[in-house]
Amino acid sequence: MIQYRKILELHFNAISQRTISTSVGSSRNTVSDVVKRAKNLGLERLTDTMTNQWLEELLFPEKQAIEKGYSPPDWEKVHKELQKKNVTLKLLHTEYSQKTRDGKKIPYAYRTFAENYGKYAKKHKATMPIRRKPGEVLEVDWAGSTLFINDRESGGKLTVYIFVATLPYSQYSYVEGFLDMKSASWLTGHIHAFEYFGGVPESLVPDNLKTGVTKALRGEPILNEAYRELADYYQTVIVPGRVRSPKDYPQTQIIFKKP
Repeated sequence: MIQYRKILELHFNAISQRTISTSVGSSRNTVSDVVKRAKNLGLERLTDTMTNQWLEELLFPEKQAIEKGYSPPDWEKVHKELQKKNVTLKLLHTEYSQKTRDGKKIPYAYRTFAENYGKYAKKHKATMPIRRKPGEVLEVDWAGSTLFINDRESGGKLTVYIFVATLPYSQYSYVEGFLDMKSASWLTGHIHAFEYFGGVPESLVPDNLKTGVTKALRGEPILNEAYRELADYYQTVIVPGRVRSPKDYPQTQIIFKKP
């Protein structure tokens, strides 16, 4: 068995790959491959929990699947695809399954696919780092995607705009649909979110949108008066995202799949 941990311990101690190869009894190509993969994953030190088996699963996840007769997904590609609008893990699993069967191989069931992606995201630190305190901030916005409902009277479709309020520390969200994005709907969404969460955050962070901000100057947004009154009533403060400063805006991605 390849001594992944020993290889990396020696590498991190600045031992040459030639010497490592002789020490662990593996070829120089194997040593080089282990070191290269660790570098690509940003692995710079070892902890007590990083056992040899753990490192093997981290560095060579495809081996586990192949040994059990399954076709391993490209987890890096899966993670990148999930960042796109209206792409879900379920959709990616369907595409993966079809491609795998076309290649006469065995695909993972969706549950296993989702669990393994979760392990990948955790080990590769693919999840978003959170630097908030519980209850400190509530991020609010209208979602980019819209939904539709059937109007029984006219037979047509009505557009539904999605209000989203998210607590970034826990990623706990409140979502509600409205038939418009007017100020009344915006304020109602906030009130219902407070009721749903059972409390009010220290501050609200909305995007620079007309229902909450009447005019946005660089670094100096002007709040809608009704929105300001709501904040005063609930004893919270509003900190709008600055113009052209994406890092200020809500970072939780809510994805809606249209039927």
